Amino acid sequence: MHPLITHIEKITAWSGVAEEQVLSFFEQKIFKKKTLLIEEDKRCHSYFFVIKGCLRLFFTDQNGVEQTLQFALENWWMTDLDAFRTARHSAYSVQALEDTEVLSISAGNYALLLAAHPVMEKYFRQVYERAYAASLLRVRLISRMPKNEFYELFQSRYPDFIQRIPQKILASFLGFTPEYLSELRRNKAKKLT
Repeated sequence: MHPLITHIEKITAWSGVAEEQVLSFFEQKIFKKKTLLIEEDKRCHSYFFVIKGCLRLFFTDQNGVEQTLQFALENWWMTDLDAFRTARHSAYSVQALEDTEVLSISAGNYALLLAAHPVMEKYFRQVYERAYAASLLRVRLISRMPKNEFYELFQSRYPDFIQRIPQKILASFLGFTPEYLSELRRNKAKKLT
C-alpha cells in the first residue's frame, strides 16, 4: 500500500480509501538536496506529502538570517498553507534538506480531491489540528523552558531530527545560535563520558 494511503487510514481509522482514485490527484516528484520547492515572495502552487527525505519551511529575516519554522520527514505534509489556499505569494520557502521524494498536489486538484473523497476532509482536518498543536507546544516550550532542557526534551522526542538536520538549521528551529547548540552538544558529550 502507498505510504499516503497508509497514513490516511491511520489518521482517520477508515480502511475504505480508494488508493488509485486518491493518488490520481497527485504528482510524484523527486528533489535533490538543497532544492527550493517553494520560494519566498513567489506563488505557492503545491502542497507536499513527504514519501522519503526531509523538507524545511523557513523565511529570511531583515538581517538576511534564515529562520526555520517547521520540518517534514516521511509521512508529513508541508507548504505555506495560507499562500496555497489563497493563491498568494508565499511568505516562506520550502527546501529539501536531503534528496527527497514527495507527492505534490495543486490547489485545484486539492479542491477536487476533497469534493470527490469526503474522508479527505476529516484527514486534513486532523493533520492540521496535530500540526497546530505541535506549533503551539513548540512556542510554549521555547518561551518557558531553559534552553538546555528544551534541547534535551526535543532530542528525546525527535531523535531522527537530531541525526538528519544540519546543526545550523536545527539551531535556527530551536531558537539557538549554532555556537550555543555546539556548546550544548559538547556539554552533553562530556556528561556521557
